[in-house]
Amino acid sequence: MTESNFQLFDPKTFDPRTLIMDSPEDACDHDDFGFAFNDSNYSDRVLRIYIFSESTQSPSVVRVKTLHISSPILAARSPFFYKLFSNGMRESEQFHATLRINASEEAGLMELLKFMYSNNLTVTSAPAVLDVLIAANKFDVASCIRHCSRLLRNLPMTPESVLVYLDLPSTIITADAFQPLTLAAKQFYVVHYKDMTKFEDEILSLPLAGVEAIIASDDLQVHSEDVVYNFVLKWARVQYPNIEDRREIIWTRLAKFIRYPYMTRILLENVLTCNEFDPQFAQMVVGEANAFKADVTHKYIIDENSNLNHRFVERAYILRPVKMLKFEKPRPRLVVYMDLKRDVCASLFPRGEFSSEGFELGGHTFYFYAVCDIDKTSSLHYFWLYLAIREKDAAYDVFDYEFAARSKPSKEFERKSGGKKKTGNRYLFGTPLASFTGQSKTAGEFGIKCNGKYVCTGGKKEIEYRYLFGSPWTSFIGEDSVYFIDGVLRLKVELTYRH
Repeated sequence: MTESNFQLFDPKTFDPRTLIMDSPEDACDHDDFGFAFNDSNYSDRVLRIYIFSESTQSPSVVRVKTLHISSPILAARSPFFYKLFSNGMRESEQFHATLRINASEEAGLMELLKFMYSNNLTVTSAPAVLDVLIAANKFDVASCIRHCSRLLRNLPMTPESVLVYLDLPSTIITADAFQPLTLAAKQFYVVHYKDMTKFEDEILSLPLAGVEAIIASDDLQVHSEDVVYNFVLKWARVQYPNIEDRREIIWTRLAKFIRYPYMTRILLENVLTCNEFDPQFAQMVVGEANAFKADVTHKYIIDENSNLNHRFVERAYILRPVKMLKFEKPRPRLVVYMDLKRDVCASLFPRGEFSSEGFELGGHTFYFYAVCDIDKTSSLHYFWLYLAIREKDAAYDVFDYEFAARSKPSKEFERKSGGKKKTGNRYLFGTPLASFTGQSKTAGEFGIKCNGKYVCTGGKKEIEYRYLFGSPWTSFIGEDSVYFIDGVLRLKVELTYRH
């Protein structure tokens, strides 16, 4: 061997900081030794690389590569090579080191070795960079993992490429140096698959890490949390046919991301009887959810940054969740509450609408229905509130109803209803606020009372109260609006089943 310009690696005296500062924050913080790669003048050892075939039966050596290497450079960049050069080689073999790899690893390893000298890659395509990344993980070169992660983050992401990233070995995905790419890939899924219902078939084929990212997102757009619960069961049944494996993956990885307080009561009952859920966990989350739904005093303080309380954080549901109290005596009665944040209401402008989840009384299903629209008389925008009813067939039932909204400064519910005018299948309550009698404004309280009655005649109907807030859109939504308390509009409807 030609006399080397680098001293032979000695683990007792070697300090990598004298050669390379491999900073965790910056993988490019060292000199370029590319000129020394595979040059005997700057090498102290010979590396023999045995390349095996991919056959699973009897893999054989297809070729051997020999490289001149500098052990101080490689040891400074990789704990793997540090151990390799300090494992007590016999004196007759101290100038030779050996690696054994599969043929599919050859290109990635060669590019990795060049990187360890020059801190640059000559490949730029995603598949080639991934090969280097896998090699860097195998041979513990953290600076190269960071470098590859940066390159991949700067390449255009597609559902296919992200699927590859998140399907890499767990040792890569969990590596600190790979975390920025993992987070970027998960965020791509969160944005791309925001509408879970639209892409359900695609999401069913995603790996666990991708599904976790999607169902953990606060921005997920679904009709209700029932959709997320049903999807978790469906995905787990597709991916894990064995029920024991399925129960384990739901319990340890997926169940914690479901927002149980925003599921319907029917599906909450399903959680209790589902044999794929841990019984104790099911009882705990369903009990919490029912308590939350019945808590109309808003005692629950939701910390959106807390992992423990995150299941109480409301998503951007298409069907707005409600809370309710149900009474059986002296007559069957429902008191239903719906809270709307100011930004949710503001999103309705100039012409938008949304509905609540359904609530049932006397076999009939009711919904809150909110609309921003233009009043034809004044040409001004208003916030209009409806109570939609899906009636039970051939049932001539009678209900009393009452709309209400909390207002400042008393925060008591302001009751509003009005005389009815029948137009086809719609009962309109469009009397302006100022026409009601019996108003009282004492100590900041608002009290306007007028009861309404609804008779079921079969089909689907709407009870409308257009002027519940008695002011145009700009006054209703403004920062000084008396109806938004701490940025939340609190609505209530009371339904009493008469006969």
